[in-house]
Amino acid sequence: IPVTLALTLFAFAVYGYTLNRITLFALIFSIGILVDDAIVVVENIVRHARMSGARDRETLTRSAILAVDEVGNPTILATLTVVGAILPMAFVGGLMGPYMRPIPIGASAAMMFSLLVAFIVTPWAAVRLLTGQAHAEVAEDRLTLAYRRVMGRIIASSRARLVFFGAIAALLVAAIVLVPLQIVTVKMLPFDNKSEFQVMVRMPEGTALEETARVTGALAAQVIRDADVVNVQSYVGTASPYNFNGLVRHYFLRRAPNLADLQVNLAPKGERTDQSHAIARRVREELAPMAKRLGAGIQVAEVPPGPPVLQTLVAEIYGPDDDRRLALAHDVRRVFEQTPGVVDVDWYVEEEQPKWRLDVDAEKASAAGLSASSVAAVVRMAGDGEPVGLLHDEHAREAVPIVLRLDRQNRGSLDAVRAIRLEGRAPVAVGELTLTTLSRESRSIYHKNLQPVTYVTGDIAGAAESPVYAILQMNRALQWIALPEGYTFEIFNARQPFDTTRYAMKWDGEWHISYEVFRDLGLAFAAVLLLIYVLVVGWFQSFMTPLVIMAAIPFSLVGILPAHAAMGAFFTATSMIGFIAGAGIVVRNSIILVDFIELRLRDGMPLDQAVVDAGAVRFRPMALTAAAVIVGAGVILFDPIFQGLAISLMAGEVASLLLSRMAVPVMYFMLNRNSKEAGYAS
Repeated sequence: IPVTLALTLFAFAVYGYTLNRITLFALIFSIGILVDDAIVVVENIVRHARMSGARDRETLTRSAILAVDEVGNPTILATLTVVGAILPMAFVGGLMGPYMRPIPIGASAAMMFSLLVAFIVTPWAAVRLLTGQAHAEVAEDRLTLAYRRVMGRIIASSRARLVFFGAIAALLVAAIVLVPLQIVTVKMLPFDNKSEFQVMVRMPEGTALEETARVTGALAAQVIRDADVVNVQSYVGTASPYNFNGLVRHYFLRRAPNLADLQVNLAPKGERTDQSHAIARRVREELAPMAKRLGAGIQVAEVPPGPPVLQTLVAEIYGPDDDRRLALAHDVRRVFEQTPGVVDVDWYVEEEQPKWRLDVDAEKASAAGLSASSVAAVVRMAGDGEPVGLLHDEHAREAVPIVLRLDRQNRGSLDAVRAIRLEGRAPVAVGELTLTTLSRESRSIYHKNLQPVTYVTGDIAGAAESPVYAILQMNRALQWIALPEGYTFEIFNARQPFDTTRYAMKWDGEWHISYEVFRDLGLAFAAVLLLIYVLVVGWFQSFMTPLVIMAAIPFSLVGILPAHAAMGAFFTATSMIGFIAGAGIVVRNSIILVDFIELRLRDGMPLDQAVVDAGAVRFRPMALTAAAVIVGAGVILFDPIFQGLAISLMAGEVASLLLSRMAVPVMYFMLNRNSKEAGYAS
C-alpha cells in the first residue's frame, strides 16, 4: 500500500493536482481496491505452497512462480477491467467533471501501480517472509462444505436453478423499485455540514432603508435564539462579503435600500448535534411566517457541497415579447408556489415603480430670473445631495464634507421637492417652475447567450429534498399552460431553445448539473460495459462467456439501494461513481471464477465439479478483496459528500460477492453444459 500510494501521489503531481479534500478521498478510495492484485497473488502463492508442502526457499520460489503464472494473465485482465470501469468517469463534462476528476485519475493510476507491485515486489516479499514456515494443506471449513452441498443441488436440478435465479431477480426488482417509490431519493450531491449560512431579505421595491433595517433586526433577533447559532451579522442596503456561491448568485449586486443579508454563524461541528442543513431548515420554518407578517421575502442560502448554481430550482422562460414572457413567468411562479416542498420562491422581476419626471419650464424660470439648469441642480441636490463645504473638526483624521439635501423623511416625497422655494426675482416654489409627468420605471431585461430570459427561482425543503421529484411534479402542471399562439409550451432540460420566436422554458440550477452528471455517468457506464466486454472477449475467445461474467454487475444493486435506504442517504453522483467502480471489482471477481473453472477443465475435471470447485477455492481472495474494499471505504462512510461512494462500494461489494459466487458458476455451467462434459444427469 505505501509503495502504490507514493506512486499515486507522483501521478497527482504530474497532473498538477494539489492535496485537497477530493484528492485525499481519491487516495482513500484507492486503498480499498489497490490491494486486490496483491491479495490474489499472495493467496495463490500460499495455496500452492500448502499443496506442495514447501518450506525451503528454493521450493517456495518455484511455488511462487507457478502461482503467479497461474493467476498472472487473469489478474492483468481483471486489473484492466477495473481501470476500464473507473477511467471513463474522468471524461464527465460540466461543472462536476473537474470537481470529481481526481478520483478516476488517482484510482486508475493506483491500480496500474498496484499491478506492477503485485508482480514484482509481492512474490519476492512472500518468498522471504514465508520461508521456513510450515505450509500444510488446510481442511475446508463448514461454510465451504455447505457451499459445495448447496451448489451441487443447484447444478443437479434445473428446478433448483430456476428457483435460484428467480430469487435473485426478485431481490433485484425489490431493490430497484425503491427509487420510484422514493424510499431512495436521487440527488446530485448530499447536503454538507458547514459552519454558516445566509438569510437573504427582500422588502418591496421602494421600501426605505430604515424600514428594511427594522425588519432585518427583528429577523436577526429571531435567528439568534436558536441554540446552535453563535452570532448573526446584518448587512442592510449593501452586499455582504461574498464567497464562490455568492459570486455565482450575484450577491455582490445586492445594493438597494430594500435588500438585506443575514450572515448566520453556527457553533463548531463538534459542539452541536444537528448538521447545518437541519439548522437552516429549522430557521427557515421559524422565519417564513414572521417575514410574511412583516412584508418581507426571505431566502435561506446554504453553502453548496459542490459547484454553486444560481438556485436549486431555476426556470428560464424565453420568448420574443417582454410582456408575454412576464405573463408566462407569472404562471410558472404560481406553479412553483403551489408545489409542495418548493420554498423561497422568487423571480428576477422588479415590481412596477412609479417614476415622476420634473421638466423645467424654461419660460417660467426665465421670468422668475432663474436658469433651467439651476432649477434642475436644486432638484438633484434635494435627492442626491451636494457638497457645500467642509466641517472643521480638529479630532477628525480626514476632511468631513458638509452635504446639503432633504432629510430622510422627505427625500422621497414629491411634494417636499415641489415645495422647495428658490430665490429669483421673487421667492418661487419648484412646483411652479416645473411640469410633473408620471411614468413607470422600466424593468431590467436579462439575457442568456444573447436571448432575453426571465428567471423564476426556488428551493427544496420537502420530504424528498431533491429537485428531481419537484421538477417532475411541476412538469405535469406546466403542461397545462396554454399559449394563444397555438403551439405547446415546450420544456427543455439540457439546452436552450434554438427558436427565439417561440415561447419555451428551460430548467437550470441544480437540476441542470444533475442531468449533465447522471447523463455523462450513464454514457461512461455504457462505455465501461463495452470496454469490459471487448477485453473479456479478447481473453476468453468467446462472445458468450463475457456475458456470464458481466451478468453479475447488477447484483451489486441488491446491496447498494437497500443500504442507501437503511442509512437514509441520497443516491448521489458519488453513489453512481461507487456503483461504476464496483462494477469493475465485480467483473474482476467473475473473471477469477471463470478463469479458475477453465483451468480445472483443462486439468480434466468435469464441468459440474469445476464450477463448484471454483467458488469454493477462489472465495478466499474474493472475500479478502471485499474486506479490503469495506475497510478502505469505511473511512469515508460518515463524510456528508462521499457517503454515497462508501455505501455503494461496501454494500455493493458484499451483495455481489455473495451472489456472484454462486450465480456466475451456475450461469457458466448452463452456458457450457451441452458443449463440455458435464458429468451429471439432470
